[in-house]
Amino acid sequence: MKVVNNKQTRRSFLKSSSIASGGLILSFNWMVACKSDADEVTILQLPDEWYDFNSYLKIGNNGVVTIYSPNPEFGQNVITSMPMIVAEELDVDWEKVIVEQAPYNQDKYPGGAFGQFTGGSRGIMMKWNPLRTAGATAKQMLKNAAAKEWQVTESEITTASGIIYHKGTNKKASYGEMATLASTLPVPETPAFKSPNAYKVIGHSKRNVEARKIVTGKPLFSMDYQLEGMLYAMPIFPPAFGLTLDKITNIETLKSMPGIEDVFPVKTHNDDYKLGFFDTNAFPEFIAVVGRSTWEVMIAKKKVEASWKATKSKTAKINRFGTEITVHTPAGLENTDKHKAQMESLLSSDLKVVRRDGEPEAAFKNANKIIERHYKAPYLAHNCMEPMNTFAHVKENRVKLVGPLQAPGLIEPTISARLGIPAENIEIEMARMGGGFGRRAYSTYMVEAALISQKVNAPVKFMYSREDDMQNGIYRPTYQAIYRAALDENNKLLAIHIKAGGVPESPLFANRFPAGSIDNYLAEEFSIDSNITTGAFRAPRSNFMAGAEQSFLDELAMEMKEDPIQFRLDLLKKAKENPVGEKNDYDADRYAGVLELVREKSNWDNNDSNLNRGVSAYFCHNTYAAHVLDLQMNDGEPKVGKVTCAIDCGIVINPDAAINMAEGGIVDGIGSALYGEMTFKDGVPQKNNFHQYRMIRMHEAPAEIDVHFVKNEIDPTGLGEPPYPPLFGALANAMFKATGKRLYEQPFLKDEGLDG
Repeated sequence: MKVVNNKQTRRSFLKSSSIASGGLILSFNWMVACKSDADEVTILQLPDEWYDFNSYLKIGNNGVVTIYSPNPEFGQNVITSMPMIVAEELDVDWEKVIVEQAPYNQDKYPGGAFGQFTGGSRGIMMKWNPLRTAGATAKQMLKNAAAKEWQVTESEITTASGIIYHKGTNKKASYGEMATLASTLPVPETPAFKSPNAYKVIGHSKRNVEARKIVTGKPLFSMDYQLEGMLYAMPIFPPAFGLTLDKITNIETLKSMPGIEDVFPVKTHNDDYKLGFFDTNAFPEFIAVVGRSTWEVMIAKKKVEASWKATKSKTAKINRFGTEITVHTPAGLENTDKHKAQMESLLSSDLKVVRRDGEPEAAFKNANKIIERHYKAPYLAHNCMEPMNTFAHVKENRVKLVGPLQAPGLIEPTISARLGIPAENIEIEMARMGGGFGRRAYSTYMVEAALISQKVNAPVKFMYSREDDMQNGIYRPTYQAIYRAALDENNKLLAIHIKAGGVPESPLFANRFPAGSIDNYLAEEFSIDSNITTGAFRAPRSNFMAGAEQSFLDELAMEMKEDPIQFRLDLLKKAKENPVGEKNDYDADRYAGVLELVREKSNWDNNDSNLNRGVSAYFCHNTYAAHVLDLQMNDGEPKVGKVTCAIDCGIVINPDAAINMAEGGIVDGIGSALYGEMTFKDGVPQKNNFHQYRMIRMHEAPAEIDVHFVKNEIDPTGLGEPPYPPLFGALANAMFKATGKRLYEQPFLKDEGLDG
């Protein structure tokens, strides 16, 4: 295949060009031309020559459309949903769309380091307009071509399923027939978008385009990657946070073991390198064991003799997406019990005030009754089913990496700086991820793999064991919060006061609900430095605050003798009609909408008295989600019977995939709330595998999950993370109904009397 490079036109966002043997390639953000897969679609003939731009929508002369999906895929099914957006505006037959994963290429995908980033539930939201524009522009060019060919007015032309029609002359043509002529026409500046009520692809469920590959075991993951002659490598990290490598004392003995090629220390970062925000690394110096098979490497790991020394405290400047921040990392071996005591001590003192409305101190001073509750949550391990791994081949001045990562544009500069190899000589192939949840945004394991390959001068498959993965971070921080409410003599709400903090960050969102609905409101926060590495975990910070907030609101509603849903709706009515403050970051109407929908779909108002039900609603990642959860206690163990879920995420692209994400978030939330916990003693993680770290089991999943979406024409917002945070409060509130006991510390089954 010959690739032809063309200069960019004045309109780099969209370009067109003729193909030697017919067909149209329309270049646009987020897509790139690809070779068609003959196993998926019958291809009449492919062009021998085509053009290379930033990214492409390719229409062959047989009408087949080929799309490369640029974003990494880890189960959210963006690899199906993004092409659906293009196909909708293009008005093409979905059965003639081929989808493939694109390799990483920052030059081809606008957006800088975030051009191919999957995280923060922002993928579809950020690419909604670019993808629609691409499809609509291509369709307009095809219609213009038909109008010119048939000598008719373009406004008389219609399209459907990849066919162009002119009713007046009864003429029709496939997109493929018009593609060559269309490619010679000017690119429309302002193509019209479809009205949502005309959608035929968007809003209609499409199966996962990788489903067949998944169920038939086709190679999709970097663990599947093979290259003749490659070596295998695994790490040995320090046994505790607060320790670093001193020396290896038996290298020669290890190298004499069967199949072992080398054992050596690896330093992940140069001393003078300014770390980026996602360069977080638990142990920047470790031991690499390299051999000819995984088994031989695992045997050798057990024989390594090394000594470790204490780290020193340090202060470093971190590049946080263009803004320099200062991070202090203390020395010492840290303990969970000490962290808890530190947080409790700070919560009893005056903290940094983040928001103040009205006169909260006076309201509490004059209150008839004060309700105060203390909430706690532990560290959590990500525990992706696929441990961290990467294939790396560093050869002279070139690098090839194949691995599961969420943010290739954020790790490439680190790889380049550490290896001393230009970024343009680094090829990153994004494999399908076996889970992400934020962990794979911190992809220093790719730097580690590249350094090992460079040292041994051979291709290497680098793998963490489950123990390496669980004990090497990156963890969800540990948090605590105190919620206080002041009531008057008539049991009416006067004020709310929130104090929240954690190790090493605060989870507080001071401008979220119930801020804006309370006349007197005070929010304070703290943070505690730590050498235990933490980072993004599904719905960062929200995954704690939602549970604390929604548990407290339920308890407050009961104290005020109000229905829990109506109590929330009344607060939201106040926030809509007479909001307090100007920084409220939620839409009270949409928030109320999910509560009203979940009340209807769960039949809340006609509740069977035998049901133990809890409700919760939360806003995060630009999306609103509410759950009603029903459960029974069986021999001290909760069994969730049904979860009714209502979500407002704007237009839903692929309903089946959207439901799958909601169901996954709900099941994940139940497991985290009931069982999830990582503790530390003298810097050592106290759990190293699933025999110790309790995960939810199949029989513990809800018997039924009923998901509903608010129907509107709002542009799509986040969906991967928003269903997760509300689950914690809904579960806690339901368990109170079942047991009469309020739960204030996660995991819930560790609370006294509920551990079976």
